[in-house]
Amino acid sequence: MNADAKKTTLRMIPYGIYILTADDGKGNVGAATVNWVTQASFAPPLVAIGVKADSGAHTVVKGTGKFALNMLGKDGKGAAFTFFKPAKLEDGKISGQAFHAGANGAPILECAIGAVECTVKEVLEMGDHSIVVAEVTEAHLMKAPEGRADAAILEMKDLGDNVYYGG
Repeated sequence: MNADAKKTTLRMIPYGIYILTADDGKGNVGAATVNWVTQASFAPPLVAIGVKADSGAHTVVKGTGKFALNMLGKDGKGAAFTFFKPAKLEDGKISGQAFHAGANGAPILECAIGAVECTVKEVLEMGDHSIVVAEVTEAHLMKAPEGRADAAILEMKDLGDNVYYGG
């Protein structure tokens, strides 16, 4: 396979930017910027997310079976870059970001424009990322989008010409 062609063509898939958060209730909080996200079913409402297998977020999600997927608006670049690194819980904030606990205990970030709370249905461990399939159990809309909802989301291309993931 031509490595350059593979990289370029896989980067043609548009990627939204989200922050996955989880809390085990024992002081272990995981949070990570994720972009391999899709809705997988209407009934029940399911999402599928690629989560880096060696990340702290993966460990907490796998251990608790629940998480929140926080949607970032176009002004969420700072938060996206913050969660490229392992999360730290300090002074009641996750890596400096204010949050409140959702119904399932997962952190809902105050900077998010929306969020869904999820219960893990299956984890497919294959490659350097696991595919987490989860049922949406709660939804939060903190800032109603103007126009199309999918146009409100921060996308990989919004992070700059030199920021890529995938390929």
